[in-house]
Amino acid sequence: MPDKPTLTSSEIGTLWLTYQEKTFILRLLDYLIPNADDQTAEKIMTGLYKNLDKYVEKIKHIFEEEGAALPVGFTSQDVNVHVPKLFENGMDISVLRMVKEVSMGLYTLNMGKSYREDVINIYKDLTAITQAVYNECTQYLLEKGILARPPYVPMPNTGEYIKDQKYLSGYNIFSETRHINTIELSSIYHGMETNNIGMTIMFAFSQVAKEKEIKQYFYKGMEISKKILKDFGQILLEDDISPTTASTGNASTSKNSPFSDKLMMYFNNLLCTLSMGANAFGFSLSLRNDIQLKALLAAKDVADYANEGTKLMVKYGWLEKPPSTGVEI
Repeated sequence: MPDKPTLTSSEIGTLWLTYQEKTFILRLLDYLIPNADDQTAEKIMTGLYKNLDKYVEKIKHIFEEEGAALPVGFTSQDVNVHVPKLFENGMDISVLRMVKEVSMGLYTLNMGKSYREDVINIYKDLTAITQAVYNECTQYLLEKGILARPPYVPMPNTGEYIKDQKYLSGYNIFSETRHINTIELSSIYHGMETNNIGMTIMFAFSQVAKEKEIKQYFYKGMEISKKILKDFGQILLEDDISPTTASTGNASTSKNSPFSDKLMMYFNNLLCTLSMGANAFGFSLSLRNDIQLKALLAAKDVADYANEGTKLMVKYGWLEKPPSTGVEI
């Protein structure tokens, strides 16, 4: 009898996706580390690189033991470390923080689909690594004044229940719409923070992408982020809350791409995943129906945009086919 059971279909699928994502992050770090703004940023990124590289090898070993083919993922062909800086003024750590937020969500989902102890342990370890790096990135950005904290509000001094259906409505013609609550504010602010960074990333990618169609696609993503920022910002302004966030760093004027179009499109897909998940939570946790509608419309815009990106990746031969559940005829 074997020491451990064969990988299940869900374990093959999640490890396959994890290998892709980890090789993407390693290629991202290949470029960001030599261009780090300071020693602290370099240390954060170098530490993460060393940790992730070990787990890429662990996943590779598991696949080899099972006689399973690895995904191609991302290789040295997808990065050019010799071009000028694409991101400046802390944008590298802002980008990494966003990537780690995506990773935290994926590990939770993947652990829930895993049954073999060695696979579960991979996601447990990666979760701990990612949470630590996410905190390092957050504290670094706060200390540099690059990341703004969400708005402060008065502390609650009592507990109470909702007593009127008007609480659920954001479209009150004959009465004043209630102020947003702290749960709604947190979702709106998070959406603005991520779209602010996403807009800068899309601008940078639109400058350096090689294919004209891909350049236009990234520009379209930038416009979608602008629309979300405008719509969410209007909700805050109506409650006399400033929608302004601190500077997230900036894209340089470089027109030389450090990444393949394939890698940038994959990154874009991850950002869409984060945005759709955040909007879904915003919809489910908001109690004001106008906020629910705006979150739903934003999610639809991002989903349509992501679907367009998937079709482009197929067109250019950049979308790897996941392992099949049976022999294809």
